Amino acid sequence: MTEETRSNEGRALTVRNIAVAVLVFGSLWGVAEVVLNDAIRAADLPFRAGALTGFGMLAMGLLLGYGRKPVAILGVPVVAVLVKQMVVPILGASVLCKANSCIAVLFEAAVLAGVAGIATRGINKSAIMRAGAGAGAGLAAAVPFYFVGLAVAPCAYLMSFDRAGGLAAFMVQEGLVWAAFSAVLFPIGYALGARVREPMRAFEMRSPIAYYGAALGVAVSCWITAAIAIYAGA
Repeated sequence: MTEETRSNEGRALTVRNIAVAVLVFGSLWGVAEVVLNDAIRAADLPFRAGALTGFGMLAMGLLLGYGRKPVAILGVPVVAVLVKQMVVPILGASVLCKANSCIAVLFEAAVLAGVAGIATRGINKSAIMRAGAGAGAGLAAAVPFYFVGLAVAPCAYLMSFDRAGGLAAFMVQEGLVWAAFSAVLFPIGYALGARVREPMRAFEMRSPIAYYGAALGVAVSCWITAAIAIYAGA
């Protein structure tokens, strides 16, 4: 086997590992968006959007800590959005039913991927940089979300800000909360992802069938749980 072949096989293995991680962490984010959202709403707790944003940052932090590839972050929200959009086949709802929350998910990931791509070295070395990256991404994502949300799906909640201070009021009430949750949960996710990085690689090398079977099992369980929650909440 040549050096080039070994290199190509190693690269393929890394891509495969990250693809599996995207599926698992995206599925976890998606089921949290469904179940955690309903639980917080039912309990009438504050900071629902902030908590959901923070969980998304946790999931993306897990992926970045595990895979160390900022561009891979962009795959996680795609999986999460697909989980959320199960309302369409299950309930016959419009794709716009969850438009605003899906828009938020996509903006959070896009901004974080950009921040992580620019500041990769600092994020990999410093917990303070990770907290700053999470906070900055959460805060920055709130800006385009506000305007796009009003344009695509102008719900009563967003429109209330439009009548009482606009973007500035939204950033004080929501943007800062998103930033606070993200500053805490993104570094936690990164630390957990970095910690399981080598054990998961060892597990795959030792028993690839069990490794991929477990990953698929987690993802499928998330999708089934989300589907049940969506149906039950109809």
